[in-house]
Formats: sequence, structure tokens, C-alpha cells
Amino acid sequence: MKYSVKFLKGLFALVVLVLVSVGSGLAQSTATLAGTVTDPSGAVVPNARITVHSLATGIERVIVTDNAGVYVVPSLEPGDYQVQAAASGFSLFTVKKVTLGVDQQVTVNMALAVSSAGETVQVEAASSQIESQTMTMGQVIDRNTVQNIPLNGRHFLDLTNLTPGAVVAPANGFLTGTSRGLGANSFNTAGAREDANNFQINGINLNDMTQNQITFQPSINTTSEFKLINSTFSAEYGRSSGSVVNVATRSGASTYHGEAFNYLRNNYFDARNYFNRRGSRQNQFIRNNFGGAFSGPVPFIMKDRLFFFVSYEGLRQTQALLLTSQVPNAAQRTAFAASPIGANYAKLINLIPVGVQSTTNGVTTAVATGSSPGPVKTDQYSGDLLATLTKANSLHLYYAWQQDARTEPNLQGNTIAGFGDHRTAHRQIGTINDVHIFSPNVVNEARLGFNRIAINFSPNFTALSSDYGIPNGVTIPIGLPQITVSDLGLNFGGPSGFPQGRFVTTGVLSNTLTIVKGKHTIKTGGEFRRFIGSNFSNTAGVISFSTTQNFINGLANSFAANGVNPVSSRIFISAVGAFVQDTYRVRPDLILEYGLRYEWNGTPAEGGHRFITFDPTIVGFKQVNQPYKQNNNYEPRLGFTYDVMGKTKTIVRAGFGYMVDQPIISNVTGLTTNPPLSQPVQTTSVSVATAFASAAASGLNPSSVNPNFKNGYVLSYNLNVQQDLGHGAALQVGYIGSGGRHLRLNRNINQLTYAPGATTGVRPYPKTLVAGPGFGTSPGVPAGTSLGNITYNDYSGMSSYNAMWLTFRQTLRRGLEFNTTYTYSKSMDQNSQSGNGVQDNFNPAGSYGLSDFDVRHHFVLSAIWNLPFQGNRLKDGWLVANVTQIQGGNPLNVVTSSTYTGASGNIRPSLLGTPSVGFHTALANFSIPYIVGSACSTPTAGCVFYAPTLGFGTMQRNSLTGPGFSDTDMSLQKTTRITENVAFVLRMDAFDVFNQSNFGNPNLTATPGSTSFGNITATRGAIGDAGSSRQLQFAAKINF
Repeated sequence: MKYSVKFLKGLFALVVLVLVSVGSGLAQSTATLAGTVTDPSGAVVPNARITVHSLATGIERVIVTDNAGVYVVPSLEPGDYQVQAAASGFSLFTVKKVTLGVDQQVTVNMALAVSSAGETVQVEAASSQIESQTMTMGQVIDRNTVQNIPLNGRHFLDLTNLTPGAVVAPANGFLTGTSRGLGANSFNTAGAREDANNFQINGINLNDMTQNQITFQPSINTTSEFKLINSTFSAEYGRSSGSVVNVATRSGASTYHGEAFNYLRNNYFDARNYFNRRGSRQNQFIRNNFGGAFSGPVPFIMKDRLFFFVSYEGLRQTQALLLTSQVPNAAQRTAFAASPIGANYAKLINLIPVGVQSTTNGVTTAVATGSSPGPVKTDQYSGDLLATLTKANSLHLYYAWQQDARTEPNLQGNTIAGFGDHRTAHRQIGTINDVHIFSPNVVNEARLGFNRIAINFSPNFTALSSDYGIPNGVTIPIGLPQITVSDLGLNFGGPSGFPQGRFVTTGVLSNTLTIVKGKHTIKTGGEFRRFIGSNFSNTAGVISFSTTQNFINGLANSFAANGVNPVSSRIFISAVGAFVQDTYRVRPDLILEYGLRYEWNGTPAEGGHRFITFDPTIVGFKQVNQPYKQNNNYEPRLGFTYDVMGKTKTIVRAGFGYMVDQPIISNVTGLTTNPPLSQPVQTTSVSVATAFASAAASGLNPSSVNPNFKNGYVLSYNLNVQQDLGHGAALQVGYIGSGGRHLRLNRNINQLTYAPGATTGVRPYPKTLVAGPGFGTSPGVPAGTSLGNITYNDYSGMSSYNAMWLTFRQTLRRGLEFNTTYTYSKSMDQNSQSGNGVQDNFNPAGSYGLSDFDVRHHFVLSAIWNLPFQGNRLKDGWLVANVTQIQGGNPLNVVTSSTYTGASGNIRPSLLGTPSVGFHTALANFSIPYIVGSACSTPTAGCVFYAPTLGFGTMQRNSLTGPGFSDTDMSLQKTTRITENVAFVLRMDAFDVFNQSNFGNPNLTATPGSTSFGNITATRGAIGDAGSSRQLQFAAKINF
């Protein structure tokens, strides 16, 4: 569509106006207090003076009610407040304590009593959990929960599992997998992909846009609270379609406070892992997590108006990770020594540990169980300043810096020790929030900030692969290729893609203007983001063997090396968001919310103009400045809240939102490894001795991006009912649904195709038809160059999510508070991670099935109980906390080792019978059969999984269900008051207190003759930093 110059100028002027004079709401880090003031008859009281007083800092905000008796106080820092209402002829009405959470809209209605001058009525704040002001589905995790709930690893992001819609991460999660010592990088909620979440601190972006994961997790010690919003955002939120996680950091107060803590763990107090056999040494695990904080008013400067908070947290962890795998038996090891590939190749067997043998039904197998060290060291420093510059202007500054170093022993599913990586990183975030009160009804919030990460990854095993008889064309010593032996479920070598490095900076400038006008609360704003990222990577390739005999003979099923000897890239991208949102109080019992957001996601650019793409329209390579461009991103939002009885007891809410995803940078990083800058290759059925040469001759294996790439979007909708049950208890039940379209989907557009009856496939693009561009000293790709698989970043993915969410909450009452959620849901898609492929690349819809993270049932109970013992120091100060999670299993996707399409790992078998799925009697080698049914390459009697060498299987994706998950964590604390201002806390946490073994997924490669297919050989990773078994943690803390 063509636009006139006048129209474009007008649009540009509008965007500039929004950015400069109003502001954004990608992140709302403050809170809003609202309510109605009435007299004894229920009539509204206009012009009542409302004073909101911060209990922490003493700062006050004053406003008067409008003609309808309504007041709205926006842009308040999260915390505790005293609220007063004063009007002529009425008693002074005081609510002693109201707690405001991050991005929370809290209602406090006040009924004034007629009285003589000077009389005051004081009440406790109503502890209702009802959300009566917004359509947005979300939950605040307050500081009491953050500090007291038992948390394995002490990572705040694990607390998202307490909210409805969230699920425990699947065993094959990528970003959702726990990074030891650092916590998970993301999570799944409300049917959203793991890379569709938006993380923020004090309203500033905390995402690494390379894969859209959290840059780092701020210390629990500095986290005041956070809010998770996971359905139907208002128009002030954009950038991602999944959820918004907004963290509010702790600030200083008008008095000095300090704390110091030390958390200790040791494997001597832990139960033995199921696969850690008795008689063998228990895996080492020693963790020391320590630090402290100090806060208060800044002396001698801006008396009672400048407050600080500083914190340090360190971690020293030594951990040996348990690895269990089926390995070649003694006879196979002997045969390997005589491999026809040669003596160097035969040395590979020495890298594989000797297993314990057992014979079942005449078949001898060997299983090796061992451990690999994984030390972790982190140091995180942070500082916070909160300043009241004038009565109309306040400033909030926050900065955090973290350095960390850790060793990952078993990346990419490696099942034997020694083939992980070592990584060192520096991470930073800085935020500046300015709140300016132009008038009681006009408030502006401006934000400026950045986040930065610099991280290097180095493989642990660095010997040249050519030393082991596997030439790979790589000019630097980077270790072995990633090696997979399907019938054993054995995986070692690599890691593929290492060494690598990533250096990323994201800058953010945003502004939000709130105007309260009569029945309308209008927010409008905009945000500008600038991403700068540099990265490099190398690889020794990936080699797959379908059987142990082929492994011995060096006959690979497939070999791939994407990005051999590449150069580094430097990628830039900018984005702008603008919105307007109106909260319209139609009448006291009905609120409408409606808004519109626009997102301009700029086109990525490469600093050295090194984007080379394969263009199927010319069947050749070309240099591009803009790989794609799609900016038609208008996002309407609409919803209502209805107070059924007009007493804020029963609330009906509904909402609809159209949310667009900003494409991740990984969309285009592959373009900088295309020829002539690098040489991505792949081949099938090849000897390892000639794998690289054969792959190079077989054809290039480039990356490409659909030039018409569209941003993925999700339509989100809900209908829910809340009921205030009194005494701080509330019940909520609702339907939540969503549908995703244009989601990122990698396809191989050069997949082998077969004529009827043919046994040899042909490719749609067998050779380049035109010569590609040269670059520097690298010559261009000549016409006639063979082409292999072509990875095409496309937008043809789709998803659907339908769920019932049930929540029952009780605020603190008689020392007890708890939160219970139950989610009944079904999530479906074609692929659940952005980079994953499908079975048939020319029929993506054929892979539509249950999502990898689909869970039918998820139940969570969290509780904190201050025990009612009183009388002396021994009896006082006891607290018990608990978290229980019960979840059904995630789907299992059975695949074969077929290379029918020119690649392996995505083709499913056909079912000839009904497999027995569930726990069966453990074998002598401790592995547990879970999927029982033999695999075959030709249909035979008794065969269940038919794995054809030609053609696609008919088994539906993710049609089996894996093991469920059950876990209970408990905490016991004793606080002893030493003096009036000094307290000593002792704490013990027990994770998986009932020692319930939670098992990982079985081997899902249906290889004919395999003795490991369907067997479980490892426990599921717990939520936190250790495996699935009971662990104890001891802590001491002093508060002063």
C-alpha cells in the first residue's frame, strides 16, 4: 500500500508527539489507589480531601474527590500507606494501613460519619483480594511470599509457578531449563511459548533479545515484590504476547535497617537420587549463598527526602551432576577397538565409561552412571535511591551488576561426563524513574534505563576432532562433534555451536501520562528501545548414528555443521511503541477499559552489511540490508469489570487483547554464517572419515528468512468471576483462552521429495542458478553449487489454548495466609519452541498437536503460618511455610532416526499396535521401562512402532503422556528478638520433603533393535539447582 507524503508526515508527527509529550506503558512499575467517599446515607461526598501518606518514607500525596465522590491517585510507589479522608461536617476518616503492589489498582472506599470537629474514625484496611478496577488477569507476589516461601535456589522466577496458568517446565524445555546457580531463563504460562515473555525491573526491559530470555534474575534480597500478568493486557503493555513479569525493587525508608544472611547446603543432609545406587558415592553438592543489605535515609542531604538501599549477594557452589546412560557393552567395546575407520577413531571408546552389564531375554546391555563437576560462582551488587526532589517531583534510581562463572557438565542432552562448557558473564541493569505531578489529576512518569550482558562460552573438551579420526574442516581446536547413538540413547561430544560469545545492550526510553478527568482515567504514552548485539560461534558439527554397529563402523546416519569458521556479527534493531488507554467509570458498578496500541518493530541491520540470504525466487544467494519488514501492528484491547451487587463483593470481568511479538534476533543471526562468510553443510549416510568433505560436496546448508515475515500475534480473551468471601478470603474462577497466528516456524524449504515408487529423493532447489555475491576476500558462491537443506525462518505457526483457572486466596488472618490455584488446560501448536522444526516441511499443519508444555492438571498450594505461640523468647517467633505442586505429565513425541527428508530427528513412526505407557518394573541396570513396545523397520508380528526408511509416519505428534510431577517443599523459621531493634533468624528448608522421585522423559527415538527406547534413566530436574530427591538447607540471618 502506498501512502502520501502528507500522511507519512502526519504519522511521524503523531509518534513524536506521543513519545515526547506523553509516555509509555510497556511497564507500569507503580500502583494506583482509587475509591469513593460517601456519607452515612450512602450519598457521595464531593470535594473531600484525600491524603495518602507513605508509612516508609513519610511522603504524602493530596487529592480531592470529584462531583461523584470518586478519587484516583496514580503513580504511587509500591508499599504501605495510611489513607485519610476529610470533609467539612464529617469525622476524619483514617485507614491505618493499605498495601499497594506493583502495577496494582487497589480500591479503598470510605464512608464518613457525621461528627463534631476534631473527632477521628480509624479503621483497619479491608483485606479484600478482589480486582475490581481492571480486566487484566494477573497476580502480585508480595514481599512476605518472596522472603518466606521455601525456594529451591532462591530464584524469584520460580515463584511464577504459584500463579494460575503457569506450569512446571517440560523436560525438553530450552529457556525454561534451570541454569544452575542462576535460575531458569524463562517459563511457560497461559499457552505461551517460553520466548514470548516480557521481563522488567521497575518498568525497564530485562530481556536478552537474542532469544528473548531474562538477562539475569535480581537477588531475592533486593526484590520487594513482582507482578505476573498473563492474559488480556491493557494497551499500556506491548512487545510480547506471553506474559509480563514486572519486578519492583526494595527501597530505603526513614529509619536505618540492615540484614546479613548465610544459606548452607551439603549433600550429606540430602537423600540419595534414585539412580545414584547404594554403595556408590553420593554426588557432591555444597552451596553457600551469603550476603547482606543496608538501607535508610541519606544523612546530611535532603533531610527526610532521600533514601538509599544497597545490597550484595554471593554464591559459591560445588556440584557433581549425576549422568546415567546406556553405553556399549564389553563385546561392542572390543569390536570398537578394531573399527575399520582406524586407530584414532577407535580412541573414542576410551571417552565412554565402562558400564555395569546385565542380560535380559538374551540381550546384554551396559549402563554407566557417573557424575561430572559443575562449579558455580556469582557475585551481585545493587543500589537503590529514592528521592523526593519537590512536592511535585520524585526520582527513583536503581543499578545492579553481576558477574558469574559456571561449568555446565552436560549441555545439549549429553549423557556422559566431560562434554559441557565453561561460561563467564557480566550482567548489568540500570533504571531511572521520574514521577512529576503537574496537578492532583495529571501525573507523568518518565523512565530511562538499559540492560547489558557479556558472556563467553568455551567447550570443556578442546582436543581436535581430527585426533579422533573425524576431520571437520574447522581451523581452531574446538573439540568433538556432537555425537548421538540412537539405539543406546547415548549422546556425547560437542557441545555443538561452541565456542561462542554474546555481547548485548538494550537501551529504553519511555514516558507515561495519566490524566484523571471526571469518570475517565486516561493513560497515553510511548516507548523507544534500541538493541545492539554482537555474537560469534563455531561448531565441529553434529554426527548421528542410528545403531551401535554403525557407530563402530563409523557409518553416520547424518552429519551437519552449520557455520564452519564464521565471522562475528553486530546487529542493531530499534522499536517504538505507542498507546492510549481509557478506564471509563460508566457508573459506580461498571468500568469499561478500552485502548489501542501500535508497535513499530524495526528491521534488523548488521554493522558490516553481512546479511547474506538464500532467495528462492532467484535460487541463489544475495546480500540484503533489510531481511524483512512488517510494521502493521495495531493492537486493540477491550474489557469491563462489573460489580454485581455494588458492594465490591461479586465482580464479573471480561477482556480481549490483540498482542504482537517482537521477533527475536535469532531470526537473522544465521544469515551472517551463510556463504561466502561461512560454509554451512549437511549430508546423510556417510563415513565419519569423509563426513565433512562429503557434506561440502553434497551441498550447502544455508539459512534464510521469509522476506514477507510477519510478526506473530496472539488473541487473548477471558471471562471470570471473583467473590469476596470476607475476612480476607477470595475465590476466582474463569475461562481463559487464546489463539496464536503467524508464529515463528523453521522450515526446510529444500526437503527431499519422492516420486511415486522412488527410493531416491530430489530437492526443489538442487543447485544455485545464479552466482552469489563476494564479500571482502571471500569469493561469491558460483552458479551450479549444490544445495542441501535450507532453513527458512517462516511465520506459519499457530497455537490455541483453552483453560479453566481456579484461585482461592486468604490474606493474613490469625497468623495464616495461603494461596491455592488449580489449572485445567489444553494447549496445542505445531511447534513449541521457536527454532523447532516439523515432520513434513511442506505440510506444517500435519504436526499440529499438543504443545510440549501442555499439562492437563496443575495444582499449587502455598501457605505461610505464623505459629500462635507466645510467652517468651523460646515460644515466640515461629513460622512455617509450605509449597505443594502436583502436575500431570507433559506430552511425549516419539521419533525415528529416518533421514527421509534429508535430516533426522523429526520423522515420527506409525503405530501398528497399542504401546503400554506407564511405569513398569525397573530393570537390573536401574533404568525404568516407561514406553513398552518394539520398533521395526518392516511390519512384523508384535511390532508396535513402525519406523519406515521411506515416507512419513502416521503417529500424531505428542500423542503419548510422560511422567507427572509432585513436590512438597517446607520451611521452618525461628525469629528471636535480641533487643528491640535486633533480631536473629534461624531457618531450615526441606525441598521435596517426602522424597518423591520425579522422573524425566524416556528415550523417545524408536530405533529397531534398540534396548533403550522407552526407558527412563534420569530423574526430572527439580525447580531449582539440584536433582529430584529430598534436600535440606540451613540458614542464619540477622536483622537490625
